[in-house]
Amino acid sequence: MIYQVQIFKLLFAVDDHIFRIGKAEQIRNPWKTISLLVLLSVLIYSGASLLGIGSSVLSSGAALLSAAEYEVYKFWFIIGRIIYSLALVGMVLFIPSLIYYWVTKIPYKKLLLMQVVVLFIMLLERILWIPLAIYFGLDWFVSPFSLGIITSYLTDISFLIYLCGACSLFQLWIIIFQVKFLSRLSGIHKGWIWSTVILFHLATWTVTAVIALTDMHMINGWFN
Repeated sequence: MIYQVQIFKLLFAVDDHIFRIGKAEQIRNPWKTISLLVLLSVLIYSGASLLGIGSSVLSSGAALLSAAEYEVYKFWFIIGRIIYSLALVGMVLFIPSLIYYWVTKIPYKKLLLMQVVVLFIMLLERILWIPLAIYFGLDWFVSPFSLGIITSYLTDISFLIYLCGACSLFQLWIIIFQVKFLSRLSGIHKGWIWSTVILFHLATWTVTAVIALTDMHMINGWFN
């Protein structure tokens, strides 16, 4: 049986398509879909950078720079976000697939299909956040889709706000999708699947919070 990658159908007819993936002996054109998602990721992150999203710290230091110097910093900021988008695609697609392969022994290419859907959901969340950033000035970690906005009222600790901000409704959607996918394609007890997926996401949210703190300190350091 040959399975043709169909992101939307896999998202909204989950049970049927997971069954087909489980029975499939060959996955057709996964790299075409991955290439399109890479392009979409670059467009989203570079477009957001051109709109000035995420560059508030850079803008606050503009008074210390000449016009030419500021444009150079702005250029490198955009390049940095493009590189980040490419690194994000690689990390989302390949690292979780490898970890889940070690745990479940599900064929790697089928796990890669799961992560293609995960990447699409993450990019969808990013697209929906952009208007919130433009019109309401909301950073990603205080998006109404995340726990960060509640946490920001309870504490001033940046790390905790970033950590909770990384946990969103879309992330919960991803967790439920991954648990269903892994449970259907492996014989492992569902409790172990839940534990593995949740622990993995807790680790990624922690790394996200650390990167956010480091990113902020690096940008601040340019103007000190």
